[in-house]
Amino acid sequence: MDPISAIHPAKDSSLAMLLEAQFRGMDLFYFEQNDLRIRNGKALGRARRLRVHDRGEHWFDFLGNEDVELGSLDVILMRKDPPFDTEYIYTTYILERAAEDGVLVLNRPAALRDINEKAFTAWFPQCCPDTLITRSMAEMRSFMAEHEAIVVKPLHGMGGRSIFVVRRGDLNANVIFETLTAYETRHAMAQRYIPEIRQGDKRILLVDGAAPAQVLARVPAADDNRGNLVMGAAPEVRPLTERDRWIVAQVGPVLRERGVLFAGIDVIGDYLTEVNVTSPTGIRELKKYGKVDLAARFLDVVVERLAAR
Repeated sequence: MDPISAIHPAKDSSLAMLLEAQFRGMDLFYFEQNDLRIRNGKALGRARRLRVHDRGEHWFDFLGNEDVELGSLDVILMRKDPPFDTEYIYTTYILERAAEDGVLVLNRPAALRDINEKAFTAWFPQCCPDTLITRSMAEMRSFMAEHEAIVVKPLHGMGGRSIFVVRRGDLNANVIFETLTAYETRHAMAQRYIPEIRQGDKRILLVDGAAPAQVLARVPAADDNRGNLVMGAAPEVRPLTERDRWIVAQVGPVLRERGVLFAGIDVIGDYLTEVNVTSPTGIRELKKYGKVDLAARFLDVVVERLAAR
């Protein structure tokens, strides 16, 4: 994961998973990317034994260091935030070597490489708004002309960063397209703007392809378009709609087959907009406001998987 010292403990889903694992008597080993290496084909790591606490201050202790063969562990959770860059890909190679030595890696390293959180919506066009992935600024301008308003964003980011709502006639459109495509050297995404964003961007958390009966809606602040908690959106728990359940039925089995045990799909109004598999969050808010304990459900499935190996 990213440095545990920098997380927001009241909001962090990785901490929720760690607390549940510790509650069940599991030993916790903590790694950052620079702790991992391969030597003669063997995946290794410099581990820090970890104890976690459910509080706003001093939420962890390191208990000692040791070198570990990653394949000797029972399970490794890969919870590194984007950006999804070459270093992220190299980390999945190390974890894939560890998986071949016997450890259960979640989510599956190949799935983390293959499922770009923005681009993977292309596998479910029946669920999505009109969507364009391109390097071409001309195609983005044409897409904007076709729709009254569009949302444009990079393919590698997270947390609402560099997401723009661009309306027909916006004099900033060209510079936005130049920035996102790096002057047509990088692919970016454009989607038809969904006005229901004002009612919230719904984060539906999936464990082994299935969703609970409730969804975490993130309602944008009055002065922002982005439904991201880190950008000031307000959390609100709601029941899943019939359309939400239909989208889950489309996406969930595909993720399960690809080895994605924990995911967060984003739905605005009736439309799927993202499929988050790297480090989706929302566990803490769903438990606080909806009394749904997805960390416990997640660890139930982890234990089932380990018992079946």
